[in-house]
Amino acid sequence: MKNQSQKILIGRSDIADFPKLNLSNIDVKVDTGAYTSSFHCQHIIREKNILKCQLLDSEHHKFKENYFEFSEFTQKKVKSSNGIVENRYLIKTEICIFGNTYPIDLTLTERSSMKFPVLLGRKFLSKKFIVNTAKKNLSHKNIIINID
Repeated sequence: MKNQSQKILIGRSDIADFPKLNLSNIDVKVDTGAYTSSFHCQHIIREKNILKCQLLDSEHHKFKENYFEFSEFTQKKVKSSNGIVENRYLIKTEICIFGNTYPIDLTLTERSSMKFPVLLGRKFLSKKFIVNTAKKNLSHKNIIINID
């Protein structure tokens, strides 16, 4: 168990579970240049107070054809690395990584051209992790760094 002065070492990519979404072993990319975290989805449909979408891409080995439904969601303007502002839906869920479960805000966006379906941004990483871009898939090692 880590205390407030300890942070977990995370590499440029890793593998995480999303228990509330019933998805496990999903590749994630760590992106300190992004503020918000995002999850790839397709076919977003808003019907009154329900948001429906398919998570992942049909080519992804964890893809499930069913639609995920969210009754709690908001919208957020997100500026991408190319400077384009996009209005995205944002959901609150949980991520399990390094044996710990954390709350996470995820914007939903089409990322089929990207290698990783999930991007972890600074808002999630802050105060929990130290990033070493020379490493990847460190979650099974669970390295903790003392910060003084």
